[in-house]
Amino acid sequence: MSVLKITTFQAYLFWENIDKNLQNLSLRLSGIREKTDLIILPEMFNTGFSMNTAALAEESNGKTMKWMLQQAERFDCVVTGSLIIKEKDKYYNRLIWMRPDGSFEKYDKRHLFAMGKEDDYYTPGKDKLIVELNGWKICPVICYDLRFPVWLRNKNPEYDLLLIVANWPEKRSLHWRTLIPARAVENLSYVVGVNRVGHDGNEIYHSGDSMCIDPNGKTVYYKPNDEDLYTFSISIEEVVKARRLFPFLKDADNFKLID
Repeated sequence: MSVLKITTFQAYLFWENIDKNLQNLSLRLSGIREKTDLIILPEMFNTGFSMNTAALAEESNGKTMKWMLQQAERFDCVVTGSLIIKEKDKYYNRLIWMRPDGSFEKYDKRHLFAMGKEDDYYTPGKDKLIVELNGWKICPVICYDLRFPVWLRNKNPEYDLLLIVANWPEKRSLHWRTLIPARAVENLSYVVGVNRVGHDGNEIYHSGDSMCIDPNGKTVYYKPNDEDLYTFSISIEEVVKARRLFPFLKDADNFKLID
């Protein structure tokens, strides 16, 4: 039986203060008391959801990337979350999948939040990312991507766990709490969503509501409102069983995305 141990950190983020966020995250992660395979941080965990790209962007060898490697080495696990990356005069809301050996994968947010003018400052990604960890196939995405089921459709299937890092506001938390279970059921996969808490620099409140939902839509973990560091385990056997008992993915429509 392949078990994946996940640590989620539903964090309060200090607005546009990279050093303070990294210091706080280092301190709070000290609360991890057991071996974990994966640490998941929110979207833009070092700045909050900011459009101040020129001042906050880092390159791929910047302090936050080095910090992620330090934490991956410290806990001997993968560390993931998104940050603002500058590359060839373009800015990306980029998720990093950092391994303890220093190798990493990247995913650039596909769907940019136009209501927040994210599309005025960032370049959208084009490629889906599937990574493997302890026998699990994992698809990490970012916040607004959750609203687009075609992009997340689990064809063939491609993944066993869909992972969403977010800065999702409380005023639309009902959507978050509805869409995550829907994605789990329709894709016969676990879904883990990790959000932030507290007000950002625009006085937008985030209620967290981080959660893990199993392939049958049942809640494994859910936490509203408070900062929370939590470790839990999920079993690949639950995915295998769900797909065996109700194998509807084989009846899904075939399609191809065209940019």
